[in-house]
Amino acid sequence: MLIYLSMIESEADKSLFEQLYIRYKGLMYHIAYRILQNREDAEDAVHQAFVSLAKNIKKITEVDCPKTYGYIVTIIERKSIDSLRANKHIVSTDFEESEPGIEIPPPGEGGLADAIAKLNPRYREVILLHYAYGYKTSELADMLDMKQDSVRRLLWRAKEALRKNLEEGGIPV
Repeated sequence: MLIYLSMIESEADKSLFEQLYIRYKGLMYHIAYRILQNREDAEDAVHQAFVSLAKNIKKITEVDCPKTYGYIVTIIERKSIDSLRANKHIVSTDFEESEPGIEIPPPGEGGLADAIAKLNPRYREVILLHYAYGYKTSELADMLDMKQDSVRRLLWRAKEALRKNLEEGGIPV
């Protein structure tokens, strides 16, 4: 952890980072391992995610809040996917909708929650980060390591998929 703390200037930010490290390191490893299916690669992805968190510690205000949770999950997923690409020698210039992500079971109550849960993980992620957690497209572009235009196109495709899911569920849009 000393490596990460050396990247941070203020004592308040160092304290915040320590709390984040303790609170989320297990979750981050679990997510990375589910995506990568390899202990060493998962550990590397977690390390890269913590480096990114240390560099962007000013974007985090609270340890235990949905916005922080969403931000951390997004970072570890992106770092894990980057590792997958590097290991498979895949050169990707744009976003792939088929990339792995955390699967969640549908809520079963019908309505918007079911329609969001049925989205592929990437669409669900960008919809939730933008609309539920309030991240702007410029912030999403930084988080997801994408261009803003790509994020806008991704949001548009995600909204179209959500609209289709709602219509299939008999909910007028």
